[in-house]
Amino acid sequence: MKKPVLLGVVVALLSTSSFLANAQDKLIRVGFNPGPYKEQFEKGVAPYLIKKGYKIEYKDFSDGIQVNDAVARGNIEANIMQHPVYLQSVNERLGIDNTGIVQVPTPPMGLYAGKIKQLATPKPGTTISVPNQAANEYRAALVLQSLGWIKIADNSDAATFSQRNITENPYKIVLKEMDNAQQVRALPDVDYGLIQGNFAVSNGIKLDSALKLESASSKFINVVTVAGKNKQAEFAKDIIAGYHSAEFKQYILGHEQYKGYLFPDYLK
Repeated sequence: MKKPVLLGVVVALLSTSSFLANAQDKLIRVGFNPGPYKEQFEKGVAPYLIKKGYKIEYKDFSDGIQVNDAVARGNIEANIMQHPVYLQSVNERLGIDNTGIVQVPTPPMGLYAGKIKQLATPKPGTTISVPNQAANEYRAALVLQSLGWIKIADNSDAATFSQRNITENPYKIVLKEMDNAQQVRALPDVDYGLIQGNFAVSNGIKLDSALKLESASSKFINVVTVAGKNKQAEFAKDIIAGYHSAEFKQYILGHEQYKGYLFPDYLK
């Protein structure tokens, strides 16, 4: 093969590789658990990113461990399904370094009616379903404490919380730990259910039907999560810009379904 022809082939190969690399750089794969975050992203943020030349792929996961592992391994670029306390607990469990880059509108945890339809002083043995994850069981305990139904230790750590941290339970409430995805279906079998907002709304339960909603706390507002090494990546910066955009604000504030959500400061 003559040198000019060989050089042309090499240049062509390099150009093709560069094109593929650039195309890959413009692909953002995003993972979700059940809840409102996929719709928020798809309708409020994706249009902004698509205008900047990105292609978006959506991946559905059934639990919080797999979707975080996928981010850490680079199988997806980001996930949107968790608050920082839960994120940190998974990081420690898996030995990974995922990080939150921007908060997103989040439906609060609520106490919903099961067998008992009204908020009343509990009778001994009242059963309440709670998530079987430490961080979210801690949130449930805070709601019950705000009602005066239990008291938890002042030094309780959300990441390692368990029922051993309950110091007072005067009404002898029974907390039934279960997978949070099962709690809505289990409501007829318990007196009350303390259910995360995303699982409530994804099952058609309205937030204003809750007997009690958790108090607003920034540490329980969900975040877009990326691998630690990618927190300064261009795609991460563009995702942040998408959430901060006028288009996203208009979408969120223009839809009644997001009434009652915990809002990040950039939407207030």
